[in-house]
Amino acid sequence: MTYNLLTVDAVSPAAMGAALAGCLGIAAGDVEVADPDGDPELRNWEAPVACEYRSVRGDLAWSLDVYVQESGTEQPREADLAARFAKAAATTVLYPAEEAPPSAYWAVTPEGLLTRARLDLSDDEPPLYTVTAVESPVPQLPRAAVTRFAEIVREQRPDTPVAGAFAASVDHMRQAASGLARLALEDETGSPIWSARDDLIVWERVIGQMESGWAPSGWYPADLYRERLDARDELADLGPRLPRDVAELLARALDQLDGRFLAATEDDPSGSLHRELTGASADRTPAGWWWRRRPNPTPWATD
Repeated sequence: MTYNLLTVDAVSPAAMGAALAGCLGIAAGDVEVADPDGDPELRNWEAPVACEYRSVRGDLAWSLDVYVQESGTEQPREADLAARFAKAAATTVLYPAEEAPPSAYWAVTPEGLLTRARLDLSDDEPPLYTVTAVESPVPQLPRAAVTRFAEIVREQRPDTPVAGAFAASVDHMRQAASGLARLALEDETGSPIWSARDDLIVWERVIGQMESGWAPSGWYPADLYRERLDARDELADLGPRLPRDVAELLARALDQLDGRFLAATEDDPSGSLHRELTGASADRTPAGWWWRRRPNPTPWATD
């Protein structure tokens, strides 16, 4: 297994090896620490654990590529190894997050604080590594702004089994149909069926995240929540544009999701949430009842 770790401090190669050995519960002699540009004849290619280190410029000191052989050696998750290494080497460690933005990283301190970090690389050669922001203050990164990462929340893709069942049912109907009936069930981009499937996915996502306490980030951007309510508006308008059987499938899916949404929110008869999200005046009442329901607590309240 391969791990990519970045350190704030210039840990010595000897300290790297000792820290990795302790993290993995093996002897220090079983860890080879090497400069990848060094003499390959001097490498121990049979070592159970190999750590190649490269110096980087900017807010970070080292980039480590750690290779752990599959046989006889523990292979922890990257998050676990990073946390252990940060403590053992007494330095803050960054490692890549799973989300799509290349700047998305996690930072873990020697004390065990885990927070999101935004890491930018310049176009220079070699590049300059700059930690521009973190979600919680990190003492070793004093220049990083402390802020929430809305782009990370947008990238999260929780499971959507209700929307998946809807799409599978429509696909089954399409396979069984022929002629004009089959054409009516096509879901090309922008078609009513495509829109129903897409909007159902985002509606189910926000409900699932609400039920989880807005995990894993613990918050939700107000503008993204408004987009989810807009998607529910679109779903309400799609019924007459869909083939009858598809409209019935959509109605059943919405019954399930709307029931969960009701259970996860509280009544907002004054329309305060609608005004907060849209800036509309008090006398402008939204058509959809979902606009008159408020999550409690409001996940963006501390922005």
